[in-house]
Amino acid sequence: MSENPRTLKSLVLPWKTKLYLPLISAITNVACRPEGTVNRRLLNFLEPKVPPSAKPVRGVKTADITIDPTRNLWVRVFIPTEPAGDASLPVIVFFHGGGFALQSADSKGYDFVCRRIARTVSAVVVSVNYRLSPEHRFPAQYDDGFDTLVFLDARHCEGFPVNADISRCFVAGDSAGANLAHQTVCMAGKAEFRKLRVIGLISIQPFFGGEERTESEIRLKGAPIVSMDVTDWMWKAFLPHGSNRDHEVVNVSGPNAPDISGLKYPATLVFIGGFDPLQDWQRRYYEWLKRSGKEVQLVEYPNAIHAVYVFPELPESSLLITEIKNFVANQSRKILK
Repeated sequence: MSENPRTLKSLVLPWKTKLYLPLISAITNVACRPEGTVNRRLLNFLEPKVPPSAKPVRGVKTADITIDPTRNLWVRVFIPTEPAGDASLPVIVFFHGGGFALQSADSKGYDFVCRRIARTVSAVVVSVNYRLSPEHRFPAQYDDGFDTLVFLDARHCEGFPVNADISRCFVAGDSAGANLAHQTVCMAGKAEFRKLRVIGLISIQPFFGGEERTESEIRLKGAPIVSMDVTDWMWKAFLPHGSNRDHEVVNVSGPNAPDISGLKYPATLVFIGGFDPLQDWQRRYYEWLKRSGKEVQLVEYPNAIHAVYVFPELPESSLLITEIKNFVANQSRKILK
């Protein structure tokens, strides 16, 4: 726990963020029905989508590539066009957040985030449109994540840049996407690829939990985006029927956690926010990786809310992108030596 625990009364936000947060919460509360289903028709109406753009927008062009049409598994590829040239670029496979039940690779917010990462980091970002719960429960999302890596390793297809270096592959995600990223690299650690090599994991405010109510969950009860009522609903919609929140994919460092000490696991960067109710679970994840002998770095922003990266008006948003840029550069440098 941080030395000066935050409370919601001390949360200070710009007016733009203050206006947007209640809107996000309202959409979530209306779309996620009490009986455990999601009103997809309403979400499709309320959540703006962005089409791919062959013409560069803010120095990045995009293309959508289908992996498996039978399960609507596809990726949006973000390709930086500045500076021009054919220099090889690292690849960041990105999983969006949304509690496994919401959002998509073409959501306006995530199109903006991935475009920003691609431009700032100078990397090809592959944003995965994985299946959502409750229509598709565990382990569908993890299968989609791993199969995306298999697809990238197997072929270069139309729309995928020839200078994308999959031997410098990073797996990244935010919130539920960071949970998915963790499970994907665990699966990748047991696999053999021809060319693809995962050399880094970028875990942005990962969505973990457990049956216990942690100090930060209690202290920040009612926090925007990830209140306990919302996260409880998300886990119930995601997990197999009859499972509780101490399932190994929720409480990843808990009593049912597998031993990963001997698993090939990449260097990891973990982000935590001081106003995020999930921070105690995230910190336990970081400590668990250290105990397991993994290379892991923790970055904490004391004044950050959950999903801080989505709001460019917040200073931590830019700081986070810069940390990602430095991490990718440092890990790539090790490989290229």
